[in-house]
Amino acid sequence: MDIQQYFSTASNNDHSFSFTREQASQFAKEIAGDFNPLHDIETKKFCVPGDLLFSIALAKLGVSQKMEFTFSGMVSDGVTLGFSSTDSDELSVVDSNDKEYLQIKRSGDTCTDGSLAASLAQRYVEFSGHTFPHILVPLMEQENAMINPARPLVIYESMSIDLLRLDFTNPVLEITETTLEANGKRGRATLKFCFKVDDEVVGHGVKKMALSGLREFDAAVIGEVVSDYDKRKSEYVA
Repeated sequence: MDIQQYFSTASNNDHSFSFTREQASQFAKEIAGDFNPLHDIETKKFCVPGDLLFSIALAKLGVSQKMEFTFSGMVSDGVTLGFSSTDSDELSVVDSNDKEYLQIKRSGDTCTDGSLAASLAQRYVEFSGHTFPHILVPLMEQENAMINPARPLVIYESMSIDLLRLDFTNPVLEITETTLEANGKRGRATLKFCFKVDDEVVGHGVKKMALSGLREFDAAVIGEVVSDYDKRKSEYVA
């Protein structure tokens, strides 16, 4: 994955970056396989995929053994972003008004080899983008709760990685545990996974998402949501 094609950099500032709707939407659909309407070019409430911010952070900061990413704001197109610092263990992605969109904590050894950052980002993003419907729908059925089909809002809260070593590329991601905690109309889905290379576990990770507008699970209704999602995916032409 060449991450450079999915963001723009000001000619006088290599540390800043921004997104067009076309760049962010292409990343969502062609790299992540994510057809959330929030990433459609023509949608009113357009949002840059959180996994695109994650991928850029790895490319620009390197991969540390332990990293935590907490999303604190939705990024729209045309917003110029940058890092509050590039040498601190705790930093943020902020805009020109210091509005924060992503908090990053890191520790342990750091690898600045671009091949590790690129392959780790691509494998994670491919995994992350398929959260719906493959993982979330079975969880919702299990907990007898589902998102509002008219406004299926799932917010990416955070993700963390804990790597045992940094001398690998092209890991395979495998789910190790999935849970959904429903509390009234709100819920939180937690996905735990591991990174493997040649069947050896080289790290672990956790992704958390907030769900809102929950109501009693209806298989027929959620089936229509999934069918519509699959239709959008099948009709997409790169």
